[in-house]
Amino acid sequence: MSDQSFRPASMLLATVGLSLATFMQVLDTTIANVALPTISGNLGVSAEQGTWVITSFAVCNAIGLPLTGWLARRFGEVKLFLAAVVLFVLTSFLCGIAQSMPELVVFRAMQGLVAGPMYPMAQTLLLAIFPAAKRGMALALLAMVTVVAPIVGPITGGWITDSYSWPWIFFINVPIGIFATFIVWSQLGGRPEQTVKAPIDYVGLTLLVLGVGLLQVVLDKGNDLDWFESQFIIGATAVSVIALIALVIWELTDRHPIINLRLFQYRNFTFGTLALVLGYSAFFGINLLLPQWLQTQLGYTAVWAGLAAAPIGILPVFLSPLVGRFAHKTDMRLLAGGAFLVMGVSCFVRATFNTEVDYRHIADVQIFMGLGIALFFMPVTTILLSSLPPKDIAEGSGLATFLRVLGGSFASSLTTWLWHRREIFHHAQLAEHVSPYDPAAQLYIEQLGGASQSTFAQIDRVVESQAYMLSTVDYFTLLGWVFMGLILIIWLAKPPFTAKAGQDSGGGH
Repeated sequence: MSDQSFRPASMLLATVGLSLATFMQVLDTTIANVALPTISGNLGVSAEQGTWVITSFAVCNAIGLPLTGWLARRFGEVKLFLAAVVLFVLTSFLCGIAQSMPELVVFRAMQGLVAGPMYPMAQTLLLAIFPAAKRGMALALLAMVTVVAPIVGPITGGWITDSYSWPWIFFINVPIGIFATFIVWSQLGGRPEQTVKAPIDYVGLTLLVLGVGLLQVVLDKGNDLDWFESQFIIGATAVSVIALIALVIWELTDRHPIINLRLFQYRNFTFGTLALVLGYSAFFGINLLLPQWLQTQLGYTAVWAGLAAAPIGILPVFLSPLVGRFAHKTDMRLLAGGAFLVMGVSCFVRATFNTEVDYRHIADVQIFMGLGIALFFMPVTTILLSSLPPKDIAEGSGLATFLRVLGGSFASSLTTWLWHRREIFHHAQLAEHVSPYDPAAQLYIEQLGGASQSTFAQIDRVVESQAYMLSTVDYFTLLGWVFMGLILIIWLAKPPFTAKAGQDSGGGH
């Protein structure tokens, strides 16, 4: 796509600029979550209406990601990245000055759409400017951003909302974005790029917006609306499924598809993307359920729940550079398999928790899982990009990131649904054993002061707490086996695993 010999004046500055912009964008996917009650209260809407601040961003981000490949070919990689960052800064400012919920939702939707190309383009440009031997370092750096930003997001969002006011969670992007734009432009502005004026696939684009947009709404709203008890969810799901099936058929037959599904003919891209999506979804599920369980069942505050989950980011910060530096000397499947083994074991350890578990024990398991996270993103990304022709790197990165984000949405909805379903199941089972004829139950009732309405209410709270505990154990056991299964999937990829650069002129391998 462009000259492969180009190197920025300062590799360090170029890397800082690209990483800073990506960190800002990934951070923004979680930073607003904690502030939702405050935002809803200030703008005079219900908490349920407030969730559209998250949904609108997620829907438009999911639509923007697959467009990355086409936009990169049409306008050039550097121009696309810079335009995305500038527009992200502008929409962040608009979010901060929004005076009503409809305004904020519209600006968040615009922010999600323009954020789409930022991560794939940062990945593509880092691979392009680093020499072959150091491309692992570039991917490891982005992996670190991907892990740390979602953890920092809720803690930062809570602190900013408590100490200042909610608009500052958006205003904070303005100076960071301007600084990152200036650095990237000064370092990569002179990079020669070839553009291709391919016609836009309007049919594919329409089906993408319809199918993915409605799917994301269904996933975000399913739990609130009790899934298929809701006519809206049934209708939206039907339209989404039809649109997505039509999209796949159309994209496989169109000469200039908006999403290049033919990339799945490459073995490593297929199995690497499958491992990335399932591995990230499971990781996302842990990050979602653990703080929720700590707050609702163990009485943790939002900040302490965040601090209990945060140690997962400690080891990736220190180990990611080492993994990036030495990974190319090792079989990537060994590193990725090791990552899945560590993450699986951490889930099985969590499945031994009970309601008496202390903060230290929870934090220790999070630190241990951080070892798996440090070994996960970089090797898996290297594997999935390794067999793609250089001209398809941007498109492959965009498609893999799109599926990863969508996987996170599925995980979010399924985690909450599964957790509550299993709680109902365990609650019913446990309640069967609480009867006046059971000797143990009789003794417990007497210890609480005899049979009365308040005693039975207290027993019900204990039963509910234990039911949620058993549901949590079920969920972590399931995730443990998912990670073990991923070890087998990643070994279906075939070496060599060398990350190519999007600007190399060679043909496909």
